[in-house]
Amino acid sequence: MIVQKHVLNYLYQIVTERPDKEAYSDGTETLTFRQVYDRCRSIGSYLHIKGIYKKPVVIFMQRSPREVTAFFGTVAGGDFYVPIDEEMPAGRIQLILDNVQSPLVICDGTTAEKAKAFDLKGGEIVLYDDIIRTEPEAGALEEIHQRAIDTDPIYIVFTSGSTGVPKGVAACHRSVIDYIEQLSEVLAFNGETVFGSQTPLYFDACLKELYPTIKFGATTYLIPKSCFSFPVALVEYLNAHKINTICWVVSALTMVSAFDTFQTIKPEYLHTVAFGSEVFPIKQFRRWREALPEATFTNLYGPTECTGMCCYYRVNREFAEDEVIPIGHPFENREILLLTADGRLAGEGEEGEICVRGTALTLGYYNDPVRTAQAFVQNPLNRAYPELIYRTGDIGRYNEEGELVFVSRRDYQIKHMGHRIELGEIEVNVDMLPEIRMSACIYDTKKGKIVLYYVGDVSEKDLTVTLKTKLPRYMLPNRIFRIESMPLTANGKIDRITLKRRYEDV
Repeated sequence: MIVQKHVLNYLYQIVTERPDKEAYSDGTETLTFRQVYDRCRSIGSYLHIKGIYKKPVVIFMQRSPREVTAFFGTVAGGDFYVPIDEEMPAGRIQLILDNVQSPLVICDGTTAEKAKAFDLKGGEIVLYDDIIRTEPEAGALEEIHQRAIDTDPIYIVFTSGSTGVPKGVAACHRSVIDYIEQLSEVLAFNGETVFGSQTPLYFDACLKELYPTIKFGATTYLIPKSCFSFPVALVEYLNAHKINTICWVVSALTMVSAFDTFQTIKPEYLHTVAFGSEVFPIKQFRRWREALPEATFTNLYGPTECTGMCCYYRVNREFAEDEVIPIGHPFENREILLLTADGRLAGEGEEGEICVRGTALTLGYYNDPVRTAQAFVQNPLNRAYPELIYRTGDIGRYNEEGELVFVSRRDYQIKHMGHRIELGEIEVNVDMLPEIRMSACIYDTKKGKIVLYYVGDVSEKDLTVTLKTKLPRYMLPNRIFRIESMPLTANGKIDRITLKRRYEDV
């Protein structure tokens, strides 16, 4: 039996079957599997010639099909890619460069000059258009490929740290392959799948499209960010490119449904909709389901430290507006441990921290052993041999159906007026109102105030009156602000840090 140990085996197989099929496109530039393969080998050969092996290689390019080939080429050279983007704050980019100290920064014509403004720690700037002209060295690439083992890292993506210092999550062949195999089975990807990718390429969320594309010979469209500011134009883009599968953050989906887009236009080809990263307001979810009655909808859950998503729930029943769609059950080859503060398994209906064990766990935080040891810990239920689990910091519980339900982030739980409150519960009640498109709560710990921001067609005064009929007194927001649009992170999630800063400036 041949054991799959290298992610590029997907590419090396599919190029023999579908060399001329479109692999990646942004609607302007399109690369076939043959072109992806050829550029991958040229980049890998360039790294070999430079003597760069088992090193982090920074990819500083605009989001494009070419950037995807830079990722694969780095892996072909026996290295691991570190994506950064010009939309990142300059301070964050510098912290990443300080951490990885890469010998090479691959840029395009737009980013090369910008890269010179940073302290590259001795790293050399090279142009993508130059290195893809490198003549492939077949023998060297084959040797590098054969020497690789499945625990070798293939990428480092940086998540936000509570101290303000980003954490570089290092993932390996084994965890990525396991994730792609399980996700593909759950969502039924195949060679006819046409993905519409929403996420920036410096997040692990893009794994859901990039690697299944080379596994099945599917096609991925990198949807321009500008489309997500104009819902009708976004759906027109989906239809123009016959996109049938999307895996988006909830706020991107809500942005479409909340502005009555489906009264004007509906996605004509979508049959698979996956969502995650946030709780999907039932009111908005119903609008999607009504617009696409034949489509499958799947809630995905998982932290970056567990290689993308680790739980899923295929929506198969109706939910009341005050209910939360479960995150369901773990993918195969993973186990969820719901642990209480004293390290035991939570009982029926009892809340606990969601902890994950299995192949999905990444290698930890790059050049950060202290924070790695804090999050990747010995399984408290196993004292017989070393076994790491990842503590997500998320609180969950099992419902009467035996399905895992996300309750909140540990840091979204507050103590207010003597009561423990989930800020998400307030948001659920606000989102149920027909006039509300989107809402978010933050907590002013210094003054002990619950603060609500919302987008909708109701005044702050009228909303206050309505909420008094829906929430107990101790859960009522102390300050309510109506805003024109909800700030979002680069990945499309609600940007609560920006909301906190905005409140501090009031």
